[in-house]
Amino acid sequence: MERTYKLLGEDVHGWFSLDFTAEQLVQNITLIQNIFSRPSTFDDSLGMYTLDDVVELHPPQIWLNVQYNSFFLEHKLSSEDYILELPKDSLSYISSPEVEFLKSLAGKLKKAKTKLIFRFLNENVEEPSTKKTYGELLKDLKSIKAFAAGILVPKTYIWPLKKDQYLAPSTSLVKDAHALGLEVYASGFANDIVLSYNYSYDPSEEYLQFMDNPDFSVDGVLTDFPSTASGAVACLAHSKGNPLPPPGKDTRPLIITHNGASGVFPGSTDLAYQQAIKDAADIIDCTVQMSKDGTAFCKHSADISSSTTASVAFASKASTVHEIQNKSGIFSFDLSWSEIATLKPSIISPFAQAGMLRNPAAKNAGKLMTLPEFLDLAKASNITGILIEIEHASYLAKRGIGVVEAVSSALTKAGYDKETKQQVFIQSDDSSVLAAFKKFARFRRVLNIEAKISGASKPSVDDIKKYADTVRVNRNSVAQINGYFLTHFTDTVSSLQDANITVFVGVLKNEFMNLGFDYFADPTVEIATYTLAVLADGLVTDNPATAASYFRSPCSDMKLNLSYTILPAQPGALVNLASPGALAPAGAPAPLLQPADVVDPPLPPVKAVIAADAPAPGAADNTSSAFSSSAGNGLLWAGIAALLSLTFLH
Repeated sequence: MERTYKLLGEDVHGWFSLDFTAEQLVQNITLIQNIFSRPSTFDDSLGMYTLDDVVELHPPQIWLNVQYNSFFLEHKLSSEDYILELPKDSLSYISSPEVEFLKSLAGKLKKAKTKLIFRFLNENVEEPSTKKTYGELLKDLKSIKAFAAGILVPKTYIWPLKKDQYLAPSTSLVKDAHALGLEVYASGFANDIVLSYNYSYDPSEEYLQFMDNPDFSVDGVLTDFPSTASGAVACLAHSKGNPLPPPGKDTRPLIITHNGASGVFPGSTDLAYQQAIKDAADIIDCTVQMSKDGTAFCKHSADISSSTTASVAFASKASTVHEIQNKSGIFSFDLSWSEIATLKPSIISPFAQAGMLRNPAAKNAGKLMTLPEFLDLAKASNITGILIEIEHASYLAKRGIGVVEAVSSALTKAGYDKETKQQVFIQSDDSSVLAAFKKFARFRRVLNIEAKISGASKPSVDDIKKYADTVRVNRNSVAQINGYFLTHFTDTVSSLQDANITVFVGVLKNEFMNLGFDYFADPTVEIATYTLAVLADGLVTDNPATAASYFRSPCSDMKLNLSYTILPAQPGALVNLASPGALAPAGAPAPLLQPADVVDPPLPPVKAVIAADAPAPGAADNTSSAFSSSAGNGLLWAGIAALLSLTFLH
C-alpha cells in the first residue's frame, strides 16, 4: 500500500517496510537496479535479505547502518531492541546519523566489540535529536567522541569540490578527528559516476587520494565497488615510486599512447606527449596528417574540425571527401601550414553527451606539433620508441602529396634510420604503405585492422607476414560483448601470435561508459584482463598513467601468488548469473580475417602539382615536404623542359 510519511522533516510518498511483515516482504519482494548506468539484467532475480540472513552467512565483518531509528520509534518499532537480540559481537560496526540512538546503544554495548560510528549527512540537514545541523555538529567533534568510536562523512567533507568539478584543498577533518582518537570513514564512492576531473575517470586514483596521500589517510571507505577499493589499498597504494618493469613476454605489454595522453590534454599536442612521457608510456604515437603545402604534423584525423578550432576559423573550407569519410569536415590537406598553425587544439571527449568531459580546464591547451618537432621531443626523452601512423596515402598521392616520402625523409633527417636506443613502429591499414618501409631494416611495421574480426585465416596470416610483423586490432576483435557483458574471448590474438606476429590491442579509455559490466567500471580490471588473460603484446591507451600504475604494482605479477590481487575479468562469469532469456541472443560471430582484408593495391605515383600557397615562413627546417621524390622530380623535369624550350627559341 502506498502511504505518505514525514522523514527528516519532509513528506515522502511511497511504499514503506513498516506497513508489511517480514514474511510478506521476503515472500513477495524482489530487487531491481535503480541506477541506470548499471545492468537491469538481474532485476527481479534476487529477493530481499534480512539482517538475520546476513549474520548467518558469517562474513568476516558486518557494518550495519541504521538510518531512520526515530521514525521507526514513532511507530513503536525499535531498531535498538532488534540489535540487542542479535548474537553478541555479530556486528562489527553500527553507524547512524542520530545522536540519541548511538548514545543509548553505547550504554548497552559497553562490553561488546562493536564500534559505533556517527554518520554525518549533508551539512545543512538537521539532526533529529539535537536539532542542530550536521555542519554545526562537525565543529564539535569532541562531543561525538563521547559516544562514538568514529565518524562516517561524505567524501566532500574531506576533499571538497569546486564548482568546476576540480578538487579544492583538503580540509583538516581527518587530522582533527584522529587527534581526538576518532576513526574516519568516507562515503559516496562509486566507479560509475562522474568523478572530479583531477582523477581522469580512474576510480582507483580517487581512493588513493583519500588513503595514500602524504598528509593523511582515512580509516576506510563506503563504496558500491569494494573490489576497486581493495585493489587500490592492496595493490596500488605506496607503489607510485616502484620501478616500472621492462616490457616483454614474461613481464608486461608495451604501453602505447593514442595521440599522446589524450585523456588529459588535447590529443597530439606538445602537452599530451609530454604528459605521456611523464606517465611512463613506452611508445608515443604520431598519426601523420599533411597540409596542402607539404607540412607533416601529428593529428588523429585528416578532418581537424573537431580536434581544433578550425570549425570556427575556416568554416568556409568545409567539404565532403568520400575517400576519407562520408560526413563533411575541414581537412588538413585543404589548408596551408601557416593557416593550421593559427588554430588552437581542442580536447576530444568521446562521452561528452553523457556529461563526461575530459579536463575542461585544458580544453584548448598545448600546441600542434610538426613531425620533426615530435621526433625531436621523442629523441630527447627516455621512451622505448615511437609509432608513426600513415593514413590515406593513396588519396594524398592523387592530390600531389607524398606522405610516405615526407615521413621517410623526416625519420632519416632525425637519424631514426640508424637509431638503436628507440624502436620505430610504422603503422598503416595499407599494406603498400608498409611495403614502402621495408627498406628501413630497423623499423617494425604494424598492420592496422579496423574491421571487427574473430580470428585470422591461415592465408591472411601468410599475407600479413609479407608486409608486417605486428598487427593492431580493436578491442571488439578480442573480447566478444553481448549487451555490455563479456561472453568470450575470440581467437584473434592467439591465431596471430601462433604465427609469431605481435599483437597490439586498443583503444583503452578510462571512462566507465567504455567498459563492459564485467570490468566493474574499473579501467584497471580491463588492463589486467588484456595483460593476464588475453596476453596482448601492447596496449593502446588514452590514459598511459592508469596502465603504468597497474604495472608498477605487485598485483600485475601473478607469479607472486599474492593473497589478494586484481583479477582479470572472466568471460561469462556475470552473464551466466542472469535468468535464461534475460539477454537478447548473441549475434553471429565476426568473420575471420581474409587475404582481401590484408593486401591493398600498389600506391599510385604522387601527382606533380604546383602548390597554390608558399610554405610558411621559416618552416623549411621544421617541416617535411609533402612533395615526394616523384613529385619533386616531376617539377624538376618541367623546369628543365621549360629552360630547353627557351634555349631553342633563341
